[in-house]
Amino acid sequence: MHDSRMKHMPTGIPSFDPVLNGGVPLGSVILLSGGPGGGNVEFVYSSVLYHARTKKKGTVSDSDQICYPDDIVYITFTKLASSVRHEIELSFRADSDTFDGTVRFIDLSKIYFDASVVPRGWYSKTDIVETLRTKHQEPDNLLSELTRQLGTIAPGSLIIFDSLTDITTPAAGSENEWRQFISFLRGLQRVSKHWKTTYYLLISDSIFEPRRMAEIKDCCDAVIEFEWEDTGARRRQRVMFIEKFRIVMPALEEQDLVKFAVKITAEGGFEVSNIRMVI
Repeated sequence: MHDSRMKHMPTGIPSFDPVLNGGVPLGSVILLSGGPGGGNVEFVYSSVLYHARTKKKGTVSDSDQICYPDDIVYITFTKLASSVRHEIELSFRADSDTFDGTVRFIDLSKIYFDASVVPRGWYSKTDIVETLRTKHQEPDNLLSELTRQLGTIAPGSLIIFDSLTDITTPAAGSENEWRQFISFLRGLQRVSKHWKTTYYLLISDSIFEPRRMAEIKDCCDAVIEFEWEDTGARRRQRVMFIEKFRIVMPALEEQDLVKFAVKITAEGGFEVSNIRMVI
C-alpha cells in the first residue's frame, strides 16, 4: 500500500490506522453509515478527540506522508454544538478544555428548524420581531449556508457533517430538491481533491430507499458500514465493514481486511478489537 506520492490523514484510531498505511488519503469524502449504537458516531468522536489533543500538544508529523488537519470543523444541523462537545468529553473522559482553540463547531440548527413546524422557542432565543428584521440577511436554505461555511474553512482540514441524514431527509421530498442535494455531494467530492480536505459524513442506515442510498454512496470516496452482528448464544458484536475505499481498497481486499470486529471504551474510544476478520 505504500506510495510516496500519497499523503494520509490519521483517523486517530491506533488499531486501524496501520491498516490504512497511516490514515485516510487526503481529500477523501467518507460516508460513515450505521444504525443506533452501531459505532459510526463513536468513530467520529474518537477521531475528533485524537486530533484535538494532537493539536493541543502542537504535535508535528515526522513523516512526509502523514498530515494532520490544519483545522478541525464539526458541523451540526439539529444538535447543539455544545451538546456534542459535552457528550464527547463525558463519553471519553476528555478534559473540559480539550476543544478550546482546537475544534471549530458550526451550528446550523436554526436554519434547519426555521423551515420546520418546531416552535421557535424550542431552538432559538431570538423573538419573532428580530427574526423578521434580519430575515433578508439569512440564507435561502440549509445547503446554501453550508456551502458558504465550507468556503471559509482552510484547505487541508478535517470536516464532520453530523449528520447527513438531517440534510437528505428534507431533500427527499421532491425530485428537484434531491437532484440539488446530489449535485452538492458530487461538487463536494470534486473540490475535496483540490482543497485536500477530508470529510466524515455521518448518516443513518435504512432511512432511504436503496436507489437513493446508492446515489449517495456513489458520491463518496469511501463507504464504511457500522452494524451489530449476532454471534450466537444471545451475544451481539459490533462490526465495521468497508464497502468501498478509493485507492486503498485493492490492498485491503488482497489482505482480506474489509471487515473488523470493534469495541468502544471510555479509555480507548473506538477500537478495532479484531484486526482481521476474513469474510
